[in-house]
Amino acid sequence: METKQVGRISARDGFPLEVQVSGPEDAPALLLLQGQSNSHEWWDDLRGDVEPDFRTITFDYRGTGGSRGELGELSTASFAEDAVDVLDHLGADRAAIYGTSMGGRISQMLALNHPERVSALVLGCTSPGGPHAVKRPREVGQALARLRGDEHTQYLFDLFYTPEWTVSAEYSKMLGDDTMTAAESSAHLRVSANHNAWDRLPEISAPTLIMHGDADRMNPVGNARILHERIPGSQLLILPDGRHGFFEEFAEVVTPAVVRFLTESLQNS
Repeated sequence: METKQVGRISARDGFPLEVQVSGPEDAPALLLLQGQSNSHEWWDDLRGDVEPDFRTITFDYRGTGGSRGELGELSTASFAEDAVDVLDHLGADRAAIYGTSMGGRISQMLALNHPERVSALVLGCTSPGGPHAVKRPREVGQALARLRGDEHTQYLFDLFYTPEWTVSAEYSKMLGDDTMTAAESSAHLRVSANHNAWDRLPEISAPTLIMHGDADRMNPVGNARILHERIPGSQLLILPDGRHGFFEEFAEVVTPAVVRFLTESLQNS
């Protein structure tokens, strides 16, 4: 199903946000929140698999895709406010939320600060942030900071996918928006690094599914177990051998599990 471009809307402070919608207009709303330094294209190869069950909504984060301007102070909480502005513009009083990586951190803040807007929550390969989070191995962080160009892209690719994944790095939609400036990329890095929802996680009231690959070196699987312990009534799904992009590489298992969880959660609400 073709993604419909809603076009640019204005956030509450006037910042232009590029928004995309696809799927049946009468289906439940599903907001998809992508990882750090990525536009809505992160979801291009996945969103079709959750239709026609859901009307999928994406937007380009500030500093990516078609959402460009003076960035100012950013946080996972401020990105969650942008998400609310998008839902308001589309007339979506409530939505299911599926967030991966930094998108999962933003999803936490959305569920905490606007619980009435979130019907169900899926958190993939993400973290509570702060001192209680399980840090990635030091050598991974050092390599990501040191490597440039093709070497950086290939290293990132190997963090996302197993050697069995046959799609080459040049076709991946998840390795960063290459139109971003150094300042925009740095701003996103700070947003992700400064997230800390540990204290408030027990306040999350939406039905929650937490998913992670057990071979994720970008964001260790221990974070999924922490989220599961902290979020009341949450469910946990660990994918054997999954890396940071497990939800794409193992989509034939993951996506039906997501759709089943969200459908059941909406039926029971």
